Formats: sequence, structure tokens, C-alpha cells
Amino acid sequence: MADAALPNKRGKKSRRVRLEDIAEKVGVSLSTVSRALTGEKGVRDDIRQRILEAAKDANYPMPAPVPGKKIVIAASSAAMIDYVRNQFTLHVLEGARDRANMLGLDIITRPIADANDERSVLDEAGSDPDVTGLLFLTVDDERMLAATRAFDKPVVLINGDDPHMRLSSVTPCNRSAAQMATDRLLDLGHRRILFLMRPGRRTIERRQEGFWDALRHRGITPTPDMTVTVDDWLPELATQAITERIAQKGLDFTAILTAGDSLAAGAMMAVQQAGYSVPDDVSVMGMDDLPQAAFLNPPLTTVHIPMREIGMTAVDLLRDLCSGVPALSRRIELACHVVERRSVAATNS
Repeated sequence: MADAALPNKRGKKSRRVRLEDIAEKVGVSLSTVSRALTGEKGVRDDIRQRILEAAKDANYPMPAPVPGKKIVIAASSAAMIDYVRNQFTLHVLEGARDRANMLGLDIITRPIADANDERSVLDEAGSDPDVTGLLFLTVDDERMLAATRAFDKPVVLINGDDPHMRLSSVTPCNRSAAQMATDRLLDLGHRRILFLMRPGRRTIERRQEGFWDALRHRGITPTPDMTVTVDDWLPELATQAITERIAQKGLDFTAILTAGDSLAAGAMMAVQQAGYSVPDDVSVMGMDDLPQAAFLNPPLTTVHIPMREIGMTAVDLLRDLCSGVPALSRRIELACHVVERRSVAATNS
């Protein structure tokens, strides 16, 4: 059994005690230790007491209690638009609320449309002693990030990232998820693949980079005409873009990967309205795995993004940052996977 702490010549701890040390000393799992120290349910009282005593004996830095405290979730205009149209934001918020309720935290939601709104949210949160930290949802505007970095309470970005790593963040593994999706199409023989996206956010650009990664790995050089862009996530804009592509160049592709399920729905409609079949003539794959994806005709093959888990993980990360223990900023990316339905098939050409 490893010692819970290693004393040096002066009797002080020579290394930081880890949760693994406490778990080994008490003879329980790592998850049980984590739940006990954060006050979660599902741990017997006697075991919880043994864990707390072991942590105290080992001088483990205990997180500050958070029940009764508040978290502010500030959602950008892009997040609120998504809330209405695609429901990605809805599922992230549900996960955050469920996790906060479990931890005894109250959540306050605030919309932010511009820098003035952001300043108001920061002022409100900074002056309220019960606000323990902030979650910024779908914010990656550099001007907003600059103001947020100077805030004196912990901040975590959800579905966004700080390129300078001065703020912690939680996102799906956008780049590798898109690479995984493209690899699936390439494995089925597709070489003429379009990537349909709405540009403007770093998280979506990571998906385009993953598309390029997969192509280059197979010896295919990405060209500008392989990317089709739209100005919004509306399905009708995707329908228009693909319809115009077919009118201009004919069916010069066998598959379409879209940066979101709503665009995939519009792309499928364009292909079908042009007299072609999905997936016999054109395979279509989305990203997000929104509930409506299963009800498209044909049901949409897509990449599952763990939306609820993103919200839950962000709350956990913020709680950790609020514990008072010094910690470096970190970027957490959650794994994604392909959900096979019927909109993708092997190419006939």
C-alpha cells in the first residue's frame, strides 16, 4: 500500500496527495472518494466518514463547500439562436442544471448580445458574494474573452475555447469528431466529399480542420470547392446552397458531411429535389445527433456530440476551480462517436 503522503526531512509533505492515495488507504474506488469529498449522494455514511478522516490525516486540500452558492450561465446571442433552432444549447443547459442541482448549486441564466451586456453580467456576478463563478456559453469573441479574463472569480467556457489557454473550457472533440466522420465516408469509397458549414466560430472551424485532416491522411488534397458555406444554420439555406451547386457543376460529389444536423436536413432535401436518392446517389452525414435526426427521411447518420455531458462537465470543472486550490487553466474535450442510420452507404462510382 502506498503511503498517503511522503514526509521529507522537515516532516512536511514532499508531494501533493492524490485522490488515488486516499482511495487506496480506505480501500474504495476513486469515484467513491470523489463523490464523498464533494458531498454527492450514493456513499454510505460510515464510508464517507472514513474517507473524510483519511483526507484530513493526509492534509488533502478539501474543496470549499458550494451548496447554497450560485453559478451564472451567460449565453451569447449565437447560443440563444441555437436554443430556438437546433436545441444544442437546450441539451447543454439541461445537463448543467441537472449537475448543479445534484451539487446544491443554483443557476442563474443571463443573455449577452454585446460587450455592454457582458460588462453588466460581470458586474452583477462580481458584486454578489453568493456567485461562486461563471459559465460562458458559446462565447469565443476575442473582445468578450479579454474582459472575462480579468474577472476575479473562476470562469469556464462551454462550447468555446480560449486560444491562449487563459480560461478553462469544455467542448466536444470537434476536430477528431469530424475526422472520424470523414474517415467513415472514405472507408465506404467516397472520394468526392463536400463539407457544408456556417463559418465564423472556432469550434466549427475545428470541424473543418478535422475534415481536412482525414482527406490528407488518405492522400487527398483539400480544395476550396470542397467546402460549401452558408450564412446561418437554417435548413433552407443548406437546401439553396446544394441546389445551386448541383445546378452549376452537376453531381460532382458522392457525399456531404455537414457541420450540424440542421444543415444535413437541408442538404438531403436539395439532393432529393434534384431527383437523386439519399444514400444511393449521395450519402449525407451530420454532426450533433439531435433528436430530430432519427426522424428524417432517411434517418440521418451523424456524429453524436455529448451535449448534456458537456454541461455537466463544465459545472464540475467550475466547482473544482472554485475550491480554492491553485490550478492551471485546462481545456476538456469530450469524446464523440458515429451513429449509424440510413443516410450513408457505399459509393456506386
